[in-house]
Amino acid sequence: MHNPRSTSHSLETVEADLRAATLPSKAPGKPEPRIISIGTAVPPRRYEQEELARMFCVENPRLRRLFRNSHIKYRHLLLPDPGPTGMPEESVEELNAKHLGGCVEVGGRAVARALEGEGLSPDDIDYLVCVTTTGFLCPGVSAHLIKQLGFRDDVARMDVVGMGCNAAVNALQPACTWAIAHPGRNVLVLCVEICSAAYVFNDTIESAVVNSLFGDAAAAVLLRAQPSGTEGAFPRLLDFASLTLSDAIHTMRFELDHGRWSFFLDRDIPYVIGANCGRPVGALLARRGLKRRQVAHWVVHSGGKKVIDSVKMNLDLSDHDVRHTLFVLENFGNISSCACLFSLARLVEEGVVREGEYGVLMAMGPGAAIETALLQW
Repeated sequence: MHNPRSTSHSLETVEADLRAATLPSKAPGKPEPRIISIGTAVPPRRYEQEELARMFCVENPRLRRLFRNSHIKYRHLLLPDPGPTGMPEESVEELNAKHLGGCVEVGGRAVARALEGEGLSPDDIDYLVCVTTTGFLCPGVSAHLIKQLGFRDDVARMDVVGMGCNAAVNALQPACTWAIAHPGRNVLVLCVEICSAAYVFNDTIESAVVNSLFGDAAAAVLLRAQPSGTEGAFPRLLDFASLTLSDAIHTMRFELDHGRWSFFLDRDIPYVIGANCGRPVGALLARRGLKRRQVAHWVVHSGGKKVIDSVKMNLDLSDHDVRHTLFVLENFGNISSCACLFSLARLVEEGVVREGEYGVLMAMGPGAAIETALLQW
């Protein structure tokens, strides 16, 4: 699809860039990790922002504006029914149980959707990587899914805990490494975030920001290392680049609030992310001899409207470039590690990607960290 953002490049330069961005040959070569399918799922109950403000009994006008001005219309959440005095306070035990139940139920539906289109079952998976940040389980999510969903008891597995919104990109790296070492075998990466298991209800601006922003969701990615030249609707994963801003480690974090985990977001996050997002993108492209203008598709984490605007400004992106990012934010909120995978699934469903085109997958989270992956169709 034509990108409406105008450029100053000549037609000859653009054509040269497009030629450079195509695969050099369709001849099969070494195995390369390719995404085969993506399955997404959310809790069945969808809430409007104004409805949530009423349920949380948000009376402070400043806090209510956070719900109205977040550029989010809907979120899917696992919440108890409100009582006459508003949202009942869930105990730590209830929150932990909700996290586990949501991981199995919502995560299980995402897994089923990723596998069913390929005619596979959990028994066909050889390596299982599970990602979550919104609760702590020991044994981890992977062990519970093996028991509940019927994965083989000898499936190789790994749990990624505590990395936050960027964790999908982090998890794809060891998944790709394993896939390359075991060509043709099936790898499944599941991101499942029950953010409502980490809500704290009080009258502070910090809690209101979190409670107005995050939603519950799961996304499962099936990938496999196949010979280069193999075609598919989803992209190959060519490379990764990371950036951890240790001086900003305090800007996104969980902290204990009267015995409960509460997520904290610093007001300067959009500026920290925007000022630095070009660094890993530049490193990612430089290793392949690519220019930023050769990237046809941008799949960016739906971290919040200010974060998205800051990334757009610093990478010179248009609303069209981040259309799926904005859609996910508007209809699901910030769904943490699942968000960039929801956007990638929408891009593929759109049916506009052409063979040989490049894309950049980008997610940002605690650390503060910016994680990127180079895609090619």
